[in-house]
Amino acid sequence: MLLSTMPRPILATIHTAALRHNLARCRAQTLDSRLWAIVKANAYGHGIERAFEGLRAADGFALLDLDEAQRVRALGWRGPVLLLEGVFELRDLELCSRLDLWHTVHCSEQIDMLASHKTNLPHRIFLKMNSGMNRLGFTPERYRSAWTRLNALPQVDEISLITHFSDADGERGVSEQMAVFSSITKDLPGERSVCNSAATLRHSEFASDWVRPGIAIYGSAPDFPEHSAAEWDLQPAMTLAAKIIATQDLLPGDSVGYGSTFVAEQAMRIGIVACGYADGYPRVCPSGTPVLIGGLRGRTVGRVSMDMLTVDLTALVPAGFGTEVTLWGRASNGAVLSIDDIAHSAGTVGYELMCALAPRVPVLVEA
Repeated sequence: MLLSTMPRPILATIHTAALRHNLARCRAQTLDSRLWAIVKANAYGHGIERAFEGLRAADGFALLDLDEAQRVRALGWRGPVLLLEGVFELRDLELCSRLDLWHTVHCSEQIDMLASHKTNLPHRIFLKMNSGMNRLGFTPERYRSAWTRLNALPQVDEISLITHFSDADGERGVSEQMAVFSSITKDLPGERSVCNSAATLRHSEFASDWVRPGIAIYGSAPDFPEHSAAEWDLQPAMTLAAKIIATQDLLPGDSVGYGSTFVAEQAMRIGIVACGYADGYPRVCPSGTPVLIGGLRGRTVGRVSMDMLTVDLTALVPAGFGTEVTLWGRASNGAVLSIDDIAHSAGTVGYELMCALAPRVPVLVEA
């Protein structure tokens, strides 16, 4: 239990069993592939150390930087660790050798670094193609020359081939990018990795040697609202819950919160909840954003404040001071409110809400 004091009645819970379930769900979708658990951004806000036990059945961990890599190694992981953006300066390669890290190469400057790196241990490389995302990677026209240059370096051992889909969650799909990637790499040796969460679930026919589920293992649907997390059989890995710390009775015409953005049309009873945007709850969530109040579906009213938000208790007569309010995740009675529903109300995605959990929120790891 990673909790000593709780100065306010708010708590985030990380569900280890849900992480295991979601990882197994992704593996079942692509049985012939090995699976990277993506733990960049501090395991999507869940905490690498907190999420590790639930994800240790993965075949490898993929992450962003050397600090995260060292943390995974410090937890005792001896399997593959992949730096998704590769190294940023020459001295990073020394730590890659020491920690036995695999790393992505996506630009000619990283090849230059490898060429000047003095090592007795050749590096395992994932050579990235820009097949249409237009962020990182060599264009199809330059990809094979990059492979040839890497392959000639004594500092390089095995070269794997990787790309990233821009529209796996939408109508455009992955066929166009996959055709480009396959055409350029068809006679190159090495393992392939192309599928992110959305492609793993929606386009598993393209799964290759490695798949890279990220958001799905944390219980959010990568293609919401077309599919919900429940429809993909994903469970919430994070619950954010707080308690009601006060109630107010409103008359018709009374307003709630800053800017008086909500005005009661009839007599109402409202509850004040110990959670606000300084805890990571989106300020932009409008009135009507769903919550679970004592495990029952309810709604917010008024503008979200720094430390508080307000919910409608009118139809929930027993609710009052001390009642649990689930902002997202699983309530004590087992009812689930997907983080995707809150993100949709805020005009964003579940990724952002997970990553925005504030440091001041105490966290409990539940086995």
